[in-house]
Order: sequence, then C-alpha cells, then structure tokens
Amino acid sequence: MKKFAFGAAIAALTVALPGTAQAQRNNAPAILVVDTERVFSECTACRAANTTLGQQVQQAQQLAQQLAAPLQTEGQQIETAVRALNGRQPDAALQTRITTFQNRQNQANQQLGQREQTIRSTQAHVNQQIGTRVGPIVEQIRNTRGAIVVLPRSSTLANLDSIDVTNEVLRQLNQQLPSVSVTPLPQQQQPAPAQQPQPQGR
Repeated sequence: MKKFAFGAAIAALTVALPGTAQAQRNNAPAILVVDTERVFSECTACRAANTTLGQQVQQAQQLAQQLAAPLQTEGQQIETAVRALNGRQPDAALQTRITTFQNRQNQANQQLGQREQTIRSTQAHVNQQIGTRVGPIVEQIRNTRGAIVVLPRSSTLANLDSIDVTNEVLRQLNQQLPSVSVTPLPQQQQPAPAQQPQPQGR
C-alpha cells in the first residue's frame, strides 16, 4: 500500500522561538529534528489506522473487479453485435441493450468514485487527528530543550543523533493518542464534489 500523505502535518512541525538568546540557554541545541516518516508510520495509532485503511483499499479493489467482470463480458458481446451490422444502424433491441450497458457502466463508476472519496476522507481525518496532536508535542519538546526550531529530519542533509527527538515524540504521542477514529471527515469538513459541466444549448 502506498504511503499516506502527511504534508500538512509535517509543515506544522516547524516551530520558531521569538528570541534566540533564550533558546541558547544552557548550551541547548538551536535546532532539533524529527523523523516524521517514522512518527506517522510507527506510532501505535498510525499502525492501526494504516492497517484499517489498507483493508478499505483492498475491499475497494475487490469491488472494482466484481463490477468490471460482468461489464467487460457484456461490452464484448455488444461490440461483436455492432461489428456484425457492417455499418448499419442497430435495431431498437440492440440500442436498448447499449443504453442499458452505458447506464450500468456509469453507475459502477459512480459507486467506485464514492468509495474512493470515502477512503480519501478517512485518510484525511486520520492525518488531521494525528497532526493536531503532534504539533503541541513537538512545541513542548522544543520549549523544554530550549531550541529555536524543530525541522523534519528529511529536510536536513546531515545531523547529530543527539538533536533527533523522534523517540520522545513517539513516546508522548503513544501516551496521548493511543488510537484514532478511522472514519470519514465530519460532513462540514468534506471537500465539495466537483461540479459536472452543464451541456450548452444550441
């Protein structure tokens, strides 16, 4: 299963302190880093949510196969019938069959689209819950360590292990958020569906 996107949560981890002098007290490191990929893949809630999301994706793939098989068979039969006409117009029965097939195809695409939207919304909800909790944890660690800024480890070319606070973030996150709701975003937060273009009158 592909990795989930946590861009918004990662961006929220960059936290600055207004005064550099205060940050340098007790020879504290000016910069701390967090391996955000580890956090969002290894935390207890993350693992459970990713497992559930993976199951939902697998179910969607199985549904797609179930819907596609009969449509593929029907489509091949219709194509054979149309070719047999040698350019002549299909009769009423064949035309009805074609229309019915197209309607079934549209309904299948709509059903799969709704399933995909639900999975994406669920993923976004999981990201939101984890990201909302990670931000304050990172800020608290930054403040305790007296650092100026916390960066994702992936944005650094090299760093000392002593400034990596990933384990501390994971420990606190597992304590504060042992599980998340693996459900779609609340209705008011759902992205607006794309509007279909209206046919233009002649």
